[in-house]
Amino acid sequence: MNQDHHAAAWQRISTAAHTGGVTLTVACRACADDVEADFAGATLVVAGELRLLATATDERARSVEDAQLITGEGPCTDAYTRRAPVDTADMLQATGRWPAYAPVAGEHGVRSVLALPLTIGALAIGAMDLYRLEPTPFSPAQKERASAYARILALLALEEHPHLLAGRSRPTQRGPQGYPPTVHMAAGVLAAKDGLTLADALVRLRAHAFSHNQPLLRTAEQVINTHQLD
Repeated sequence: MNQDHHAAAWQRISTAAHTGGVTLTVACRACADDVEADFAGATLVVAGELRLLATATDERARSVEDAQLITGEGPCTDAYTRRAPVDTADMLQATGRWPAYAPVAGEHGVRSVLALPLTIGALAIGAMDLYRLEPTPFSPAQKERASAYARILALLALEEHPHLLAGRSRPTQRGPQGYPPTVHMAAGVLAAKDGLTLADALVRLRAHAFSHNQPLLRTAEQVINTHQLD
């Protein structure tokens, strides 16, 4: 990796932090501004399974990141499982690649996406997504700079979430890499209430969140609080 890009990324992050300290959110926002992305987010994966939304630059980024967990596909998932950048110049042309996710991203105005794995050596801990509202490809220099930020975000992620190093990593696979505990609790509630298997309850949760354009965690919290989906 070009050391100039790495140094420049750290400089922008430090400047953006001011007196508030360097955090994942600060670094993610600095990266988005630096490479001219409209918004960005980062998702972490614990022990090859449990997903955690680490940061999002705004609510739109949060919704688009959550949609990847709900649909079980998208640039974040591919970047993590392949340990390589995923560059999509126009999401309108990506429905064959991500038939469930691409339309959702389009509804939020996403056109271009650059996803980069968050890795430290052989350890992969998640992925960062950079989104644009125009079908404008990221330049080679912007991709290099984004890769420098991804390395920094990986280090910050380990600092803020040391449990990423815990447990034994399992082989990665396409599709959802597990769910937060709240989602499993909600699935248990639905399964007990409606006589479903846990797998069917998870499918119902995802389908409800998808059809109502609602974050999966919010749907799960609703079930835990009210014992029903509607």
